[in-house]
Amino acid sequence: MIGKIKKIKKVREKRKKRVRGKVAGTANHPRISVFRSAGHIYAQAVDDDAGRTVASASTLSKELKDKIGGMKKTQAAAEVGRLLAKRLKEKNIQNAVFDRGAFLYHGRVRALAEAAKEAGLKI
Repeated sequence: MIGKIKKIKKVREKRKKRVRGKVAGTANHPRISVFRSAGHIYAQAVDDDAGRTVASASTLSKELKDKIGGMKKTQAAAEVGRLLAKRLKEKNIQNAVFDRGAFLYHGRVRALAEAAKEAGLKI
């Protein structure tokens, strides 16, 4: 069992490096980085040139905590995507690049990206 977990971690790390090698964010096109844990999902828009986070959102955000109480995780991820897009639009950022990290573009990660697109963010 331990060998299988090590293999999964190794594959994820390799995938993460491959994705990050192709994706970089700027001030006008920040990189939306996603992290998914067992219970929550986190997203942040990063300006790699300046090395700072432009905006962030997660299922633990004050704005969403009450709203997502009875939702499924995929629906909660979509709400996080909408909130992140809203925060970026407030800062006059219309475009971004999507960094799925070590996670496949499927399920909660995809729901977050699609909701951000629907909220008006060009990915």
